[in-house]
Amino acid sequence: MNVPTARRIYMDNHATTPLDPRVLQAMMPYFTEKFGNAASRNHAFGWEAEEGVDRAREQVAALINAKPKEIIFTSGATESDNLAIKGVANFLKSKGDHIVTCVTEHKAVLDSCHRLERDGRARVAYLPVDKFGQVNPEEVEKAITDKTVLITIMYANNEVGTIHPIAEIGKIAKKRGVLFHCDAVQGVGKVPIDVEALGIDLMSISAHKIYGPKGVGALYVRTKNPRVRITAEIDGGGHERGFRSGTLNVPGIVGLGAACELCRIELPAEGGRILALRQRLQKGIFDRVEYVYLNGHPTDRLPGNLNVSFAYVEGESLLMGINEIAVSSGSACTSASLEPSYVLRALAVGEDLAHSSIRYGLGRFNTEEDVDYVLRRTLDTVERLREMSPLYEMAKEGIDLKSVQWKHD
Repeated sequence: MNVPTARRIYMDNHATTPLDPRVLQAMMPYFTEKFGNAASRNHAFGWEAEEGVDRAREQVAALINAKPKEIIFTSGATESDNLAIKGVANFLKSKGDHIVTCVTEHKAVLDSCHRLERDGRARVAYLPVDKFGQVNPEEVEKAITDKTVLITIMYANNEVGTIHPIAEIGKIAKKRGVLFHCDAVQGVGKVPIDVEALGIDLMSISAHKIYGPKGVGALYVRTKNPRVRITAEIDGGGHERGFRSGTLNVPGIVGLGAACELCRIELPAEGGRILALRQRLQKGIFDRVEYVYLNGHPTDRLPGNLNVSFAYVEGESLLMGINEIAVSSGSACTSASLEPSYVLRALAVGEDLAHSSIRYGLGRFNTEEDVDYVLRRTLDTVERLREMSPLYEMAKEGIDLKSVQWKHD
């Protein structure tokens, strides 16, 4: 689709991020002169590739305070989630068959749990969240039984940006002797994450959410206190400590490593800058628009996430009205659905407001000028759409729309 405006702004960084040019620079040699198979250990081409993979393993580990040998490379976070959840369930099936998760997890987690249920391999407790999208650690502990083998709770929600009380859940998992998996795709590289301090045993990471390439990710698997063992989902040459067979995507892995290294170095300054941009956009909207509602936790949220519902404005119409700006009306993985976001429904957001929600995802390459432009275009479009809304006029007149008796033919 051709956009009639010369300016285009990308503000959908929870769906994916642009590749950082510095990451591309690190990757390029591994497409050309360093093209060897990292498993070829009898010549220099293989050694060069293996060196790139080893360095990337160290870079990923350094970002999350892990050991390099605890990093297993995958094709992305969806595979990492599948490997962690199904791998633990299969390996520990003689110990128990119960998993604890929550209703606002990414589909990669929820569908993995559903698959285990359909196959009769697990029973799953799906915990609710509060109006801000947080799971209650006390509810997590209450859900644990003597057959629970895994807790899987995401670090931060991809739609509303809410950060869960991960450290508290980690302590509960350790106390009860249950493994703890965390889908940290949205948190890694955006906020400090220390797997030791948080008590995380398995953690999923994706390169394309942190300015790296698509098609590569990692799974952190703890090796000590406790040593975590999982059953492989892909069999073959025994790559990645036998957890994930398949020829390694060396350029992608190098890119993931470079992206993690940049995040480790730049996170303190970058996190503060992105938070300031989000607050600038949020204040601009809430100071100038009435009937607008914040979705997610007011403070415990990702620095770049702003999820807002504009009452009396249809979300898809707003997206069309600002189509030179890349934002989202829901998760990129489910945006083809006409159903209201299951995440917003879990937060008890009404269907009308759920359909009017917009997710702004600010990132590394956004500027104050971007924010001001997006703010101006959003305000203008909301005003224009509301001028055409009879419901908005009724609300302005003080009519309680919930009390209106609508006539049906």
